[in-house]
Amino acid sequence: MADGNRYFPAPRLILAALVAGVLAGAVAVYVSESGSGNNAASGSTPAQAATGGGKDDVACAAKSDRAKKVAAAATGQVAALLPADPPQSLKSLAFNGPDGKPMTIVDHAGKTVLLNLWATWCAPCRAEMPALDALQKEKGSDAFEVIAVNVDAGDDVKPKKFLGDIGIEKLGYYRDSTLALFNDVKTRGLALGLPVTMLIDGEGCLVAHMNGPAEWSGPDAKRLIEAALAP
Repeated sequence: MADGNRYFPAPRLILAALVAGVLAGAVAVYVSESGSGNNAASGSTPAQAATGGGKDDVACAAKSDRAKKVAAAATGQVAALLPADPPQSLKSLAFNGPDGKPMTIVDHAGKTVLLNLWATWCAPCRAEMPALDALQKEKGSDAFEVIAVNVDAGDDVKPKKFLGDIGIEKLGYYRDSTLALFNDVKTRGLALGLPVTMLIDGEGCLVAHMNGPAEWSGPDAKRLIEAALAP
């Protein structure tokens, strides 16, 4: 079992990293057009995107009690995770898979997903990557996967080098170099900056979400995932 302190810095360093990440990277994110999200309806408002009214969103919204129950298990080091209010369908979120080919959340149907958006210029993102890798190593299965999507602009050289340098072994290499994925999530009212993490059930419904880093290799995170996988 992974030791949380091995993978994650002290709280004061997390705060410092978060401030540094905002100063260094937030501008790079927020200068992009908020309306260029992937698969987001043209001209839609955040409220419309979050409650689109389609049959998938209606089906997800019916899971409000389930979302609250799962989010209630988010305590301690993952207590910042909030229940989806209301749960919405994230089936259309798009990015490239480890083989470089386009895919969406639908391609992971039947599997609970912890979707994390990160960038190499984001200090708190860098800090939590080993912990996400440790969570995937221990809890990854046919029923659960940590999907960490890199959103750096440009080619793959820098993010791949970073992952290699810090010894990431279990996380698949997911990618979106266009910022469309981040903008889509931001349009839905789920992202303030990076990192942002979303817990998504096997039917593509958002269960809970978090802005900022967390200790994903610790016992609190593991209990959360167990609660998400429980019948």
